[in-house]
Amino acid sequence: MLASVIIRTLNEAEHLDDLLGMIAQQQTSGVEVETVLIDSGSTDGTLEIADRHGCRITSINKAEFSFGRSLNRGCAFSTGDILVFISGHCVPVDAHWLQSLCRPLIDGVASYSYGRQIGDDDSNYSERRIFAKYFPARSAIPQEGFFCNNANSALLRSVWEEHPFDEALTGLEDMELAKRLVMRGQKIAYVAEAPVFHHHQENWAQVRRRFEREALALQSIMPEVHLSRLDVLRYVLTSVIGDWQAAARYRVRSTSGMDMLRYRWNQYIGSYKGNHEHRQLSQRAKEHFFYPQVEEKAEQDDWLGPLRRTSPHES
Repeated sequence: MLASVIIRTLNEAEHLDDLLGMIAQQQTSGVEVETVLIDSGSTDGTLEIADRHGCRITSINKAEFSFGRSLNRGCAFSTGDILVFISGHCVPVDAHWLQSLCRPLIDGVASYSYGRQIGDDDSNYSERRIFAKYFPARSAIPQEGFFCNNANSALLRSVWEEHPFDEALTGLEDMELAKRLVMRGQKIAYVAEAPVFHHHQENWAQVRRRFEREALALQSIMPEVHLSRLDVLRYVLTSVIGDWQAAARYRVRSTSGMDMLRYRWNQYIGSYKGNHEHRQLSQRAKEHFFYPQVEEKAEQDDWLGPLRRTSPHES
């Protein structure tokens, strides 16, 4: 069986060498690996790094780019039975990542799987709490619902051929596909044992735009979702207070209180811009999609000890 690791890139040189080094170190049983890059105009040495690691490289014009179209091009260019997606700024934690991520598909338990995401010491603490909410320490194989994330995921090629990614969405092409699959009786698996470090180094405008485009895409996936101005105010306040309290409790010093406030402000302003035209949604559903409350254990970031970031050579 062949797994194609497909990486969307645009100027990902900072972390790509570590990512490709860890892919080369993967220990798999009965699974061969090819690595495919779908690049949209990198100018920072990304392509040279990929070529040095022996990647198969294809490209997509910036004018044609959408997240779904880019993945569809990468999938078509690849040859694997399993299509593995990982962001160019994510790095697998260990040498068992690929086997663990693909296992539910190999065993026939699910047709689409996604793995855990962890922030590093440079990540904004507010974002680390979001990771802790959506990517907990316990697997769900299969899971309930259709949440999924292509920063770290795997999909059966046979399923993709029948159900390609939506190329019109501004984001969340993973959730849209997962919803279609679940509606057809297929299963999604969350694999906590397949973690990656997710390195987001965005300015505040980029944070706001990311949440805006994802909320815009959510209009097509869940048109009933609505976020009011009052919701924005309440969620900013409650999220920031929660972040500050958790940071004080666990003596987090990597992110200032002001940067936590800035992150939450841009998160919810972007979300509001993306979906404030929707019909009203129940308060419970709003809490789930817009207020990233996490369990106390997850708040502690207790994975940062045993899963401390290392380079491929240190691993």
